[in-house]
Amino acid sequence: MPPTFGWDNLEDIAIALTDKFPDTDPLTVRFTDMHKWITELPGFSGDSAASNESKLEAIQMAWHEEFQERQG
Repeated sequence: MPPTFGWDNLEDIAIALTDKFPDTDPLTVRFTDMHKWITELPGFSGDSAASNESKLEAIQMAWHEEFQERQG
């Protein structure tokens, strides 16, 4: 993972969220909570106002994919 990352680093965000919340199914997380969690990730340098529903949906899908892979 790069030392800092922003909204367009979907895979890095997905990995970090899965590491931090390994038992959380991403499809059950509200966008408002996910937005907060992302902005609190170590190394996240994106502007909190620069997100939008489309970016959050893409992040949620990347996170879901990472979550599924780890569930085996």
